[in-house]
Order: sequence, then structure tokens, then C-alpha cells
Amino acid sequence: MSITPTTKTGKELQGIVVSDKMDKTVVVRVDRFFKAPKYGKYITRSKRLKAHDPENRCQEGDKVTIRETKPWSKDKTFAVVYDAK
Repeated sequence: MSITPTTKTGKELQGIVVSDKMDKTVVVRVDRFFKAPKYGKYITRSKRLKAHDPENRCQEGDKVTIRETKPWSKDKTFAVVYDAK
């Protein structure tokens, strides 16, 4: 389900919905797994990103894919593209 038609493709990230309390907005936790350059230990870091969900379909715990879009608001620059439930 594509929310906004774009000619350029933005970043696509996968994450888990951690909050769906706002109207048409979900908070998605996106984890990244990388090797620390100094020590070589593998580390997991996460970010919480707000994404536009116009149909309010996403629930807490859902795995979703989000795509970078034009800014919807001050904090919301991603949109839900695909529900992988």
C-alpha cells in the first residue's frame, strides 16, 4: 500500500510498532545491528521513528515497513508502506 506517490525512492526501514495511541500516527522502533569499530563487538542500537498511518491499521507489536516521504509534521517524515503481519 503506497501512501504518497513519489518519483524518488526514499529510505525503506523495517521495525516494530511500539505505540499506536495517536490518530493516523504510529511510533516504530527500528533496530540496527553493527560492529563497533574500536572493539569489534557487535552492537544493537534502535531508533523510535514516527510514521504516517492514514487508516489506523497498525497495532502495537506489528512488524511494518516504513518509507521516507515528505515531512507530514515536525517529527513525522515516514509513512507505513506494508504490513508484514
